[in-house]
Amino acid sequence: MTQTYTHSHLREAARQSTKRLSLSLVLTLGFVLIEAAAGLFSNSLALLTDAAHNLTDVIALALSWFAIRITARPANERKTYGYHRVGILVALINSTTLVLISLGIFYEAWRRFLSPPEVRSSILIGVGLIAVMVNIVTAMLVHKGSDTDLNLRSAFVHLMGDVLSTIGAVLAGVAIYFTGANWLDPLVSVLIGVLILYNAWGILREAMDILLEAKPRDINSAKLLKDMLEIEGVLGVHDLHIWSITQNLRTMSAHVLTADLPISAGAGIQRQISEMVSRRYNITHATLQLECVDCLPDSMYCDLCKPAQADAEYASHPADV
Repeated sequence: MTQTYTHSHLREAARQSTKRLSLSLVLTLGFVLIEAAAGLFSNSLALLTDAAHNLTDVIALALSWFAIRITARPANERKTYGYHRVGILVALINSTTLVLISLGIFYEAWRRFLSPPEVRSSILIGVGLIAVMVNIVTAMLVHKGSDTDLNLRSAFVHLMGDVLSTIGAVLAGVAIYFTGANWLDPLVSVLIGVLILYNAWGILREAMDILLEAKPRDINSAKLLKDMLEIEGVLGVHDLHIWSITQNLRTMSAHVLTADLPISAGAGIQRQISEMVSRRYNITHATLQLECVDCLPDSMYCDLCKPAQADAEYASHPADV
């Protein structure tokens, strides 16, 4: 019953997210065409920069929309964890496009610093104000759920980057209108590029951590180990692994040393550990292997290469092993 409810809840959440993403996608794509035309007409790099960033948002939103639909699929014989990491792959792609667009902004800004063209500030201000409103609406449509979903957060960062960049473009237009300092246009573009790059790096780093199955940064392994050892019946822990399937779906595995206990007692220890790591560390799936103290553990974090090396040695010298 609980599993059926969970799947239904996930499907409904996915349906609501795809509806919001679809609306954001249509609004953003329509405005990209308007802003690009205005940027060419006014000769404003700030507007062209924002239009280019908006174009990457269209791609980001489309990928996020696709990822959410795929993620909702249930696990199967080949994809035993389901399709949760499709969203992480999309977050990786989105953050990479943010880095590339930032580098393009820096290059074009440098060219305009060397020879600043005349900017039609009135068009820059007018289109920029419209862009601010459009980007705020689209960002708010995607915001729900972005704090626990790296895929949605990458799309949200794209859109919030647009909000800040268009505000910067408007401020540049106002300054140019009163001072005639056309070099302010590429300067604002550089500041926008730095902001985009900073946010992209955070998402890129987290996506890589998840794909490399690194321990979540907010979990203290030493404290988790101490908490496990405080559970009655736990005499030691080794081969401890903590990783994430997605940003909000954490899992762990460990070998737990106990005395020579009946199965029912061992099951009680496993249940206590699972409840503790879920409550304190948000680890929702724990695989625990109970072992007798005579097993003599090798290390806290097992080397996955050792079993393969042992098999190779056995194959070449079976009599010596």
